[in-house]
Amino acid sequence: MPLHWTIDSRVKLLAVVADGIIQLADLERLLDMVVGSDILGYRKLFDGTGGKSQMNAEEHLTVGVRLRTLHQQAGDALGPLAVVVRDENYWQVARVLGILAVPKRPMRVFKHAAKARTWLDSPAIMARM
Repeated sequence: MPLHWTIDSRVKLLAVVADGIIQLADLERLLDMVVGSDILGYRKLFDGTGGKSQMNAEEHLTVGVRLRTLHQQAGDALGPLAVVVRDENYWQVARVLGILAVPKRPMRVFKHAAKARTWLDSPAIMARM
């Protein structure tokens, strides 16, 4: 399984680390878990630096549609999201997240997990929790 996650209900944080080849089913399983665990409002850290997507354009669109649906369902209750990517994927991921950034929630792309976590722990983000 290429996606590993930890839910810390004490600090309302979901941390996901990618390790290996990521396919559509892996992201669907992750999203099912987020919905089933009722943690849409938690802060989320997705570290994709150790993963590599093998999804085609249609599968990326499928994930985008699912995320849009979750955004509509959660509304303003959607928690902040920090995505960490390798240098070569930074602008591609930033562009895709910009397209998906419809909800009113903080969302940023980072190149380093430590900086992403610092941002998620910042007073401005924590004040939203």
